[in-house]
Amino acid sequence: MPTDTSVAFVRTAEIPPSPPPPSETGLVKWIRENLFSSWGNSILTLVSLYAIYVILSATVPWIVNGIWTTSSLAECREILQGQVGACFSVLTERWNQLLYGFKYPVEEYWRPNLAFLLLFVAAAPVLFFDLPRKLLAFTALYPFIAYWLIWGGSIMIPIVALLGFVAGYFVFDRFGKQSFATGFFGAIVAAFVVWWIGGFIIPETEDTFLPAVPSRDLGGFMLNMMLGVTCVSLSLPLGIVLALGRQSKMPLIKGICVIFIEFIRGVPLITLLFVASVMLSYFFPPESTVDLFLRVVIMITMFSAAYIAEVIRGGLAALPKGQYEAADSLGLDYPQAMRLIILPQALKISIPGIVNVAVGLFKDTTLVSVISMFDLVGMIRGPILASTEWNGVYWELLGFAAFLFFIVCYGISQYSQWLERRLATDHR
Repeated sequence: MPTDTSVAFVRTAEIPPSPPPPSETGLVKWIRENLFSSWGNSILTLVSLYAIYVILSATVPWIVNGIWTTSSLAECREILQGQVGACFSVLTERWNQLLYGFKYPVEEYWRPNLAFLLLFVAAAPVLFFDLPRKLLAFTALYPFIAYWLIWGGSIMIPIVALLGFVAGYFVFDRFGKQSFATGFFGAIVAAFVVWWIGGFIIPETEDTFLPAVPSRDLGGFMLNMMLGVTCVSLSLPLGIVLALGRQSKMPLIKGICVIFIEFIRGVPLITLLFVASVMLSYFFPPESTVDLFLRVVIMITMFSAAYIAEVIRGGLAALPKGQYEAADSLGLDYPQAMRLIILPQALKISIPGIVNVAVGLFKDTTLVSVISMFDLVGMIRGPILASTEWNGVYWELLGFAAFLFFIVCYGISQYSQWLERRLATDHR
């Protein structure tokens, strides 16, 4: 019987798409494209895997067999009996010295701990600008609160210091609109006048609430954190002022900034620390006793501010000339143009360089151990390794120090990458 072939077949449903080949999706695709994309990459991948295997085969048993409960290196070796294993007991035995130094009162550990927790609250509105601006009031008060918590003593010291900054702010707000230089130097004079008057009031007050802790009793990783946070916070605004001063059209201001930046950048930090320890006190009045911590903060801040100034100057130079002309066309004066138009763009460009300086500065705080300040490295090299119980323990202590510094520096790096993505408005 003949078949009718005049009607064409019409598909009424779509065929579901076939899955991609296993070599073109998931982990297999990533490995093929990133590790074995060519003969050269394949050889390098195999060599790297072998090197990782050799390192892990030596370090993993050393970590897994680690001892945590002994009171000396001799006891660790007696328990291990020749086996491969770390003596982590030095960390459990001397953790307080590694974190707080060997002189900070044990019963007062809650004070630096509280200051450290409040640091995150104070830094949050600065680091994450989506938060309410009202929180900046606590950020402004935090340095004085942290000083009183860590050092203790008379509460009038941070109060007088706060009043000096408040007086300087009001003077700058009053005269800075007419002339930036006049407002800036007027603010400095007003602050020093308040502090000079407060110098007669503070000795008459009695220490209350918190017992005083001298700076020579600070130590451990707490000292590294204090130097890092303080110097980075102070060097950033000082670096901005130096960068703007170097681009100033006033020859005197430009010359001072150029000489300062080039001199500081030409001198090693360790030399400046020796100057802070030995010579800086000669620049102050003979009857005054300037704390060593303050002298070190001054030198490290000056050192990092010079490098930050060059980073920001590069950001300012990267801006097109039309941005400055746009500010002039809007009728903005110099402070308004810098605050609203120029500096926000220049600082965004300068984020990687500023973070690089901040990370390097935080790691360079370990250099204070050469001037007899017992930071984390100073505690390891000094009191801990000098004791008979732990003489010979190196990898455990230095590995712990490296771990703490890695956590902080990695956190700073990740925040900077997030900030760059958050501010990448030109790619949206």
